[in-house]
Amino acid sequence: MKVVQPIRDLKQLEAVKGYLRGKNKRDYLLFMVGISSALRISDILTLKVRDVWNGKKANEFIEINEKKTGKYKRFPITKNLKKSINEYMKEYSNKNQDDYLFTSRKGINQPISRQYAASMLNIACDMVGINERFSTHGMRKTWGYWAFQKGISLDYICIALNHSSVAETKRYLGILQEDLDNLYLEVNL
Repeated sequence: MKVVQPIRDLKQLEAVKGYLRGKNKRDYLLFMVGISSALRISDILTLKVRDVWNGKKANEFIEINEKKTGKYKRFPITKNLKKSINEYMKEYSNKNQDDYLFTSRKGINQPISRQYAASMLNIACDMVGINERFSTHGMRKTWGYWAFQKGISLDYICIALNHSSVAETKRYLGILQEDLDNLYLEVNL
């Protein structure tokens, strides 16, 4: 199995957002949910409109039971995610509360496929010049990587990702020597 990487460059992350926002609001929202929630793609694709929208405005939280672990997860909808939900619902105002959030054009009220999501993300990354392998799981890793970069404790990141140990989280995030070097330079005693 090939390992996917997080997006480690903030300019590239913003470029992917910009590309998707201009191309397709559904795909943009999928990316925003992925990098804002640390959810697996299997959980993202099962989201319904009611999970993010109360009929008038974005919800304060997203609450789900994770498909893989069966564990309950709740997290706040961030300011940036709320903005992308509002844009999406403005464009797709005819959606019902029980509709899948990321509806496929194939069939009636069916979510897009994992394969479509992976292809869409790879195209977006290619278009903005990201050479590292990136796929749906890269969104989750991107959230973890940036949480780490912002100084969030690996203990908390481990809990958010539902990992069994901090060591697993370190491997998962691919904490690089460059990151370790920067830690030494930051401490600078």
